[in-house]
Amino acid sequence: MPYGKLVFTPQEWQEAAHKYRKELLMLPLLGCNDTLQHMTGRPGIRYKESVGTIGLDAQFAPYKVDRRSNADLNLSFRTLETFFGNVVKDFEPNSAIRTLLGTGATKGNAQASTPTARQVLALIAKSLSHHLNESIWSAVRNENGDTTAELFNGFDTITQTEITAGNLSAANNNYVKLTDDITTENAVDIAKDILFHLDPHLRSQQLLMYCSQDFYDKYSEAYQKTHGGLIYNTQYLQDTVEGSQGRLKLVPLANKADSKFIHIAPKSNMLYGYDNMSDVESIEVERFAPFVLTYVATMFFGVQFESLDKSRLKVVELKSAPTTQAAPTQNTSETTADPVTEGENNG
Repeated sequence: MPYGKLVFTPQEWQEAAHKYRKELLMLPLLGCNDTLQHMTGRPGIRYKESVGTIGLDAQFAPYKVDRRSNADLNLSFRTLETFFGNVVKDFEPNSAIRTLLGTGATKGNAQASTPTARQVLALIAKSLSHHLNESIWSAVRNENGDTTAELFNGFDTITQTEITAGNLSAANNNYVKLTDDITTENAVDIAKDILFHLDPHLRSQQLLMYCSQDFYDKYSEAYQKTHGGLIYNTQYLQDTVEGSQGRLKLVPLANKADSKFIHIAPKSNMLYGYDNMSDVESIEVERFAPFVLTYVATMFFGVQFESLDKSRLKVVELKSAPTTQAAPTQNTSETTADPVTEGENNG
C-alpha cells in the first residue's frame, strides 16, 4: 500500500501479523491497564478452568501418644470461563499511516519514526481495548451478540447472579445493601462503617475498593468537611479509607460510573483470563477489495472472582444506581437538579 515512499505489500502485512501475533493479541489487554492493573491475569485459559482455594483443618493440641485424626480437605472451586470472540474490521492503510505520521514522523527524525506495518496493526489492535475496558464490569454474555459487551459476563453480572442464588448475602457477611444514598455529607461515615463490618480476615489484607469516580469524589469532599483541621490532612484527595491503616485503597474506575456495586477484595481475588499461548488465537490480514485490507483477529477473554468467601470478598450494593450527567452546554444552574439531591428526593 503506497503512501509517499511507504509501500507495504499484502505479504508484508501478513508477515507482520504472524511475526508479532502474541504482541498484537496482548495490546487490547494492555489498553485496559487502568482497570486490569488492579486485577490478576490468568494466561493460557481457553473456555473453562477451575480456580479457587484449598483449605485443610489441622492443628496442634496437647501431646498424646495415640493422637490421630483425618485430614479433611475443604475444596472451594469456581469456574473461570473465557469466551472465544472475533473481530473482522476493514481498514484503509493510508489513513492509519497518515495518523501515525501526524503524531510521530513530523517530530524530530522523520525517517527514524516512519511507520511500519507492525505499527499500523498495533494501532488497530489497541483500538479494540476501549470497548473491552468499558465492558469488564457490565458485560452480559449473549452468544448471538455483535458487541464486546456481549462477549462474556462481567463482574457486576456475575455479582447479580450470585446475589440471586444466595451465595452473596448478609448472612454470609460477603454482601450488604446500603439504606442511604451516598452524599458529600455521609460518604466517609458509610465507607468507615463498611470497613468496620468487614470480616477480620478480609480486613487484615491489602484491599482494593473498586468504585466509581463519583463515590471517590464524594468521599474526598466529605473527608475535607469532617477532617479539614487535622494536622496530617495535607491533601484534598484521599486514596485510602480512614481507619484502615492504609490497607483499604480506593480505586475509582471510569467503567464503574453506572455500576450499582462497590467491590472490596484483594487484587488476587479479581481474575481475568485470556489465552495468548495457543494457535487458536490469531491475527490475519486479508485483501478482499482494492485499497482496503481486512483485519481478522480471534481471542479468548473472561473474568471471575476466585472466591466468594467473606475472607476474600465484600460486595456493597448502593441504594440507588449512580446517575451520570453530560456537561451542560450553557448556564443552567437555576434549572438543573443536583444528582445527589434528586436521588434523595426520589428515595
